[in-house]
Amino acid sequence: MTQLTPANAERLRNAFLQCRDMEGSLREQLEAYAAAGREIFPAYGEAVDRLVERLLANGGGENAPRPGDPMPPFVLPDHQGRLVTLDALIANGPVAVMFFRGHWCPYCRLNVRAVTQAMNRVEAMGAQVVAIMPETQEYAGRFKTESAAPFPVLTDLDNGYALSLNLAIWLGPEIQRLLSYYDMASFHGNDGWVLPIPATFVVGQDGLVKARFVDPDFRKRMEIDDLLAALQSAG
Repeated sequence: MTQLTPANAERLRNAFLQCRDMEGSLREQLEAYAAAGREIFPAYGEAVDRLVERLLANGGGENAPRPGDPMPPFVLPDHQGRLVTLDALIANGPVAVMFFRGHWCPYCRLNVRAVTQAMNRVEAMGAQVVAIMPETQEYAGRFKTESAAPFPVLTDLDNGYALSLNLAIWLGPEIQRLLSYYDMASFHGNDGWVLPIPATFVVGQDGLVKARFVDPDFRKRMEIDDLLAALQSAG
């Protein structure tokens, strides 16, 4: 089966809700959803494995900023069109700069929910979070609203900033076909099928990267405890 049937789409939605509401760490939630996805839509899981293998073979994400490197600055609009800069954010404390694939991605939704639930601890240490995604402001706003994220969600249209960090990847025809039930052209304002590798960079007030999590396998994300520890040490 190479196309997702309506019945299996409903099964995936139910699996997402179960994983979202389960007790456990973010990693455990992500792994549970990945396992459910493999059972319900095996063709996609296998295609993702091949994509990850290709990205790893090509050093996907390897050249993104590392600890000790300066974090390239950005000026990006939030969901209401207000411009947000990295310089303005780090003036107030360390920042976790997080890249997400899109509002449609269940792994991103699990990730942002876990971060949102930890925001009291983030703010207590004087730190901040900013999310960056390649979707138009309409869908960035939807992502922010649906996740109740109290931090900015910025639009990196055409992946310009992700490209500058060596994070942008082309999904390829196999993944395009399997995800054809999503209207990516509307989400992105183009039909390029380019997404960022989900990544997290903890940036200190000196503008230097203090910690990073970059993995071409979008099913894996920085654990919340690791994020909090990195922000604490960057403060």
